[in-house]
Amino acid sequence: MTKIELLSGNDAVVKAAITAGCKFYGGYPITPSSEIAEGMAKELPQVNGKFIQMEDEIAGIGASIGASLTGAKAMTATSGPGFSLKQEHIGYAIMGEIPLVIVNVMRGGPSTGMPTYPAQSDVMQARWGTHGDHELIVLTPCSVQEIFKLTIEAFNLSEKYRVPVILLTDEIIAHMREKVEIEARSEYKIIDRAKPTVEPENYNPFDTKHGMVPPLAPYGEGYRFHITGLTHDHTGFPTSNPDLVEKLQERLRDKILDNKKYFNWYEERMVDDADIVVVAYGATARSAMRAIKDARLNNIKAGLYRPITMWPFGYENIKKIAKTAKMILVVEMNLGQVKGEVERAVAGTKCKVKFLGKANGELITPAEIGTKIMEVMNV
Repeated sequence: MTKIELLSGNDAVVKAAITAGCKFYGGYPITPSSEIAEGMAKELPQVNGKFIQMEDEIAGIGASIGASLTGAKAMTATSGPGFSLKQEHIGYAIMGEIPLVIVNVMRGGPSTGMPTYPAQSDVMQARWGTHGDHELIVLTPCSVQEIFKLTIEAFNLSEKYRVPVILLTDEIIAHMREKVEIEARSEYKIIDRAKPTVEPENYNPFDTKHGMVPPLAPYGEGYRFHITGLTHDHTGFPTSNPDLVEKLQERLRDKILDNKKYFNWYEERMVDDADIVVVAYGATARSAMRAIKDARLNNIKAGLYRPITMWPFGYENIKKIAKTAKMILVVEMNLGQVKGEVERAVAGTKCKVKFLGKANGELITPAEIGTKIMEVMNV
């Protein structure tokens, strides 16, 4: 039976996390994500889960990593400065292949910036915030309903591929309220992590004999193994052997990129015959949806491409658009973070890339996008 609720984006994260089977939340309050911590503090005890507020953002993600290693589905949430503080542990979770969901509600920056104002300032940080060659999955919803859906998917992808997954929302989507349709838990596809089938004495946590994503044993169930942030062999113990290090690095990359087709999610509207395609995501995409409709009324063939999976980036999707569109207009609440990736995708084609951005704490309006469309199309 479908249940209808009026929820904010942050509320939807909480509801969806519980639906996905989250049993642990470790974090620290920070605007504009604090309602997620408040909601998890209320809801987790009702499902025999654990909530703990740590002394800072670093400890919050550290506790969540520890909980995940015991077998619990774990989540933490933050914004801007807190996301910066979590980067070292995100790298640790990537190297240790530890499932984890991280919600980052974007706000203005750098530093403490504008705590209560919207921005899309963390797109590149989500990809490259932690050092080293790595791949991870970043999802960007544009509605409260989609936040609910993608939170569940974030847990599924994290558990399936043993990787931290980032849900990248923004202050507008996090705090707006919309109707959300919620099904019974049995109606959702819920993925739980694979457990080893071998005896504890024969278990190695990074043994690729069991596939590109080895099963992860929970601590406390008789399996003893080593987790480190250092490059390691199949046993989990450190190694500097060049062959083994290269094999590890390539596997960490390939387990994401080789499976990208299963989560290369995006939305297109009126793209097939479009002369100009607006690329936008999150709250900005909502303005873009209205702007392309208005442009069509003014006899401008406009379309929309909205990345849902932000990373790995949909270069092939953009390249396909560039073969038929004359122009791509990138619209985002920053000074051009996704613009550079779009330019990389269209390189070698005749398609031109234009940009409309703001980093002043204000949403880009449909009228502003419409004006820019007319300007670049010389109307």
